Amino acid sequence: MTVHPNTLSLIGNTPLVRLAGPSEASGAEIYGKCEFMNPGASVKDRAALFIVEDAEEKGQLQPGGTIVEGTAGNTGIGLALVGNAKGYRTIIVMPETQSREKMDTLRALGAELVLVPAAPYSNPGHFVHTSRRLAEETPGAIWANQFDNIANRKAHIVGTSEEIWAQMDGRVDGFTCAAGTGGTLAGVGLGLKQKDEAITIALTDPYGAALYNFYAHGELKAEGSSVAEGIGQGRITANLDGAPIDTQFRMSDAEGMHWVEKLMSEGLCVGLSTGINVAGAVALGRQLGPGSRIVTILCDTGLRYLSTLYNREWLLAKGLTPFPWLSH
Repeated sequence: MTVHPNTLSLIGNTPLVRLAGPSEASGAEIYGKCEFMNPGASVKDRAALFIVEDAEEKGQLQPGGTIVEGTAGNTGIGLALVGNAKGYRTIIVMPETQSREKMDTLRALGAELVLVPAAPYSNPGHFVHTSRRLAEETPGAIWANQFDNIANRKAHIVGTSEEIWAQMDGRVDGFTCAAGTGGTLAGVGLGLKQKDEAITIALTDPYGAALYNFYAHGELKAEGSSVAEGIGQGRITANLDGAPIDTQFRMSDAEGMHWVEKLMSEGLCVGLSTGINVAGAVALGRQLGPGSRIVTILCDTGLRYLSTLYNREWLLAKGLTPFPWLSH
């Protein structure tokens, strides 16, 4: 046991856990990085800390300043926590389609929440563009710009990938996760490739995103749709640029839901993005063969989705089969 010098030092160094069900299903050894154990209960705490400290180092963020960001929720929660610990105000712009739990959490953390209609990236009203304008209009503010600020990716090159390498004793055959900003996938991929070029880095894309077709066929083309929050991308962000993607999978919400349900029987309550990641890890394990060692990201806690993913009426309305225990 070690004593941390401050609360921000609690970000990162998350445990790695062997996932029994996915390992058995794939014939591989599947491990999950428990990012829900960060202070803000998601992987996005890492990017939030690096983005803020990068802005401080560059002199862009001064004492008493403001952090503005457009986010599906988790990055905003991370930024609010980091901002609170460092004395900054936080303004978060979020699509109104995100879970109520994320909105309530941001308000509870003291962030100023601006909700906008969900819109394509080409629309000036998109949450990213709205947040950029707000930052420009707010004195003493920085725009965190998580999608194209490569301090996000750096958090995973120097942090997450190093942790995975050490925890796996340098024996890693594959890594996969979905992409939202692309920071986790690209950063961990770049970091692990520096250790061993033979490690297979795979994108696991939800339907409704365009990256699967890009890496498979060279064309940004979306097909279908997904209710998963915080993942799925229609463009190559600065964080994704140069990501060492060796192979790609596309997973449906139903496949992700299957693994959310199975992980519950292992004592893990996770969100749909994690379920999709695990589905991708199983596919990668099957591709790489028996005994291969695969790592993926357990992005956040399922308690952030009580009104959506763990709500029978919501699931039925979305055409998804409710978990069996929700009928009790």
